Amino acid sequence: MQLKPIEQSFAVNFKYSLHFTSGLFESNNKLFQEVIESYKPNEQVKLLFVADNGVLKKHPKLIERIRNYCLLHSSQLLFTECLVIEGGEISKNNYNNVDRIIGAINNNAICRHSFVIVIGGGAVIDMAGYAASVAHRGVKLIRIPTTVLSQNDAAIGVKNGINAYNKKNFIGTFAPPYAIINDSVFLTSLEQRDWIAGVAEAIKVALIKDEFFFKTIKENAIKLKERDMGAMLKIIYRCAEMHMEHIAKGGDPFESGSSRPLDFGHWSAHKLEQMSNYSLRHGEAVAKGIALDLIYSQLIGFISAEILDEILEVMVDIGFDLSIPVSGDEEMQELLKGIQEFREHLGGELTITLINGIGQKVDVHRIDIELMKNAVNSLNNKCKINMG
Repeated sequence: MQLKPIEQSFAVNFKYSLHFTSGLFESNNKLFQEVIESYKPNEQVKLLFVADNGVLKKHPKLIERIRNYCLLHSSQLLFTECLVIEGGEISKNNYNNVDRIIGAINNNAICRHSFVIVIGGGAVIDMAGYAASVAHRGVKLIRIPTTVLSQNDAAIGVKNGINAYNKKNFIGTFAPPYAIINDSVFLTSLEQRDWIAGVAEAIKVALIKDEFFFKTIKENAIKLKERDMGAMLKIIYRCAEMHMEHIAKGGDPFESGSSRPLDFGHWSAHKLEQMSNYSLRHGEAVAKGIALDLIYSQLIGFISAEILDEILEVMVDIGFDLSIPVSGDEEMQELLKGIQEFREHLGGELTITLINGIGQKVDVHRIDIELMKNAVNSLNNKCKINMG
């Protein structure tokens, strides 16, 4: 007797929200309490907090404010514990951090109707999100990003992950958060390099999707460099909006295919981070990666020299160092391994996003290695001339 296959398909509707505020845990700010209440009105909900130690150094009373805020709204908010995690990419390199969070979820009886709330930069948010997504097959997560890059990009998507086998984001999950809350107060204490670094992701999304947005960045380049909060919030808002639109309407929210346009400039960025032992910020590496792929785009005739120079000038005006830190053939070969590693991470056919105009992406499936070496050298020569 031959039995026919049984097939079934189903769709799952995901919904999450991005909120904007200032002074989230001030007693007169009701946003956090309202976000929790939107899930379980008139019920007390357990909350486990995970905080980036770098944020706590700049905001030493943050945990006290969170405790007091939860006490003020104790009929709905039950504070259990706040784990402190070392911030930066190192948080994603150490699986012990994942174990700590999963252990705290267990010890505090955090269930699928409770919340993990992570406060920090993109790396801590990635790692904590992974831990929350595998405990009980998924505990509800609220992200409170504290850097420009995490507020406009890293915390906005549906991905969580940690680094392994010397590869960025080798282990991870797709799990949308319940909500993201951007608090502008955290931006005021950023070091200058962290203030600037996140703008790279805004430039990226503008170059592949929206010429008008790039013009907005260009017009505000000096203001961004000089830490104008109004200009930065405008850039963060539009970048985050476009990122969320891509996830919802791009047709591949969980990246089942081989094309990943939001990773424009990222094949070399990921490799440069790893080669620098993560001393490079992600945004700094992305800026270098974008510049490199722009030069390659110009070398193969996709964009003119005028467009190339216009974009690079904007990036330099904002404050980016665009040079590629490789010296000698061995380091060059190591960098170029990033192309194959990028393909392996996605699977399938090699797909690298380039542009053939501002706001116009194009995917290529082959990279001329010798020409890419020329692009590295050309970019470094340009940087030397500008420095001179």
